[in-house]
Amino acid sequence: MARWLLAVAALVFIMVVLGGVTRLTESGLSMTDWRPVTGWLPPMSEAAWEAELQKYRASPEYKQINTGMTVAEFKTIFWFEYSHRLLGRLIGLAFFVPFVIFLVRRKLEKPLALRLWVLFALGALQGFLGWFMVKSGLVDRPSVSQYRLALHLAMALLIYGAIIWTMLGLTRRADYGAGEAAIDPVRRRAWCLFGLVSVTVVAGAFVAGLDAGLYFNTFPLIDGRLVPQGYFDNEPVWRAPFEAIAAVQFNHRLIAVVTVVAVIIFWLAHRGRTLSRRSQNLSATTALMVLVQAGLGIATLLAYVPVWLGALHQAGALVLFTLCLMLVHSLRRADRA
Repeated sequence: MARWLLAVAALVFIMVVLGGVTRLTESGLSMTDWRPVTGWLPPMSEAAWEAELQKYRASPEYKQINTGMTVAEFKTIFWFEYSHRLLGRLIGLAFFVPFVIFLVRRKLEKPLALRLWVLFALGALQGFLGWFMVKSGLVDRPSVSQYRLALHLAMALLIYGAIIWTMLGLTRRADYGAGEAAIDPVRRRAWCLFGLVSVTVVAGAFVAGLDAGLYFNTFPLIDGRLVPQGYFDNEPVWRAPFEAIAAVQFNHRLIAVVTVVAVIIFWLAHRGRTLSRRSQNLSATTALMVLVQAGLGIATLLAYVPVWLGALHQAGALVLFTLCLMLVHSLRRADRA
């Protein structure tokens, strides 16, 4: 069961990174309809490709950005979005078929079976949220809503994190940080780190949704200023952190810096404590990874967000997310595990 869940988690990891590539290549609006059951096959003839392009020609993205796009050019962006959707379907099968087999063979205890049913339902909901996001870019604006993009990414993190947590529970039952109550404060701090990492990743979705990474490509200052000019250039002002490009990018930077500092402090504060070797190793690895991820983020910004570097930055975010979750899990008290 643990190997099966690990394989599904790996597929979800790839799915999230591929979703980032789809966004970076502006490919997400190339498929203008949603056929969850019948949409497995791509266009199989030139006539089918022409029909698919004809549907795309009715979209705001074609009218405002890609007017005159040829079939060959359309295929380039189509394949990214098609691959993303196809992988989503494959993940559903990779989860559901073994799940049913385990159920039929009565290998699942009731609490675990219930948790897996919830995971399956969340996966189905995620498919709907993906289309809900795409629809926002097919009406007036030639891009998806940053709010819906952030919701779609947050759901992916929830599903991925729940799979990893469940898998760890099946493999690490006899290896926890401590049995005494002294571990509780450390675990709460680890949960705070996990929360910071999660918020930073979701804040990055707002940056992606507004293409904010293509502006203010300097670091550490933003065009010579600590707080960018135009931070509150939005009406009403309370929506600026989510809709003003300057505010969105600054907030992502600020939260990321706070996360880096917090992770390093956690590692320094708990070196040599009576934590398990596993917890200490995870704390050190997380500290190293947060520095790598910060470097990737800075490089992506300074290089004006090339696709390969942006994808690597997204993958790094997932690695850091995974390490933080593993750290929290390693600090569970043995008497509660």
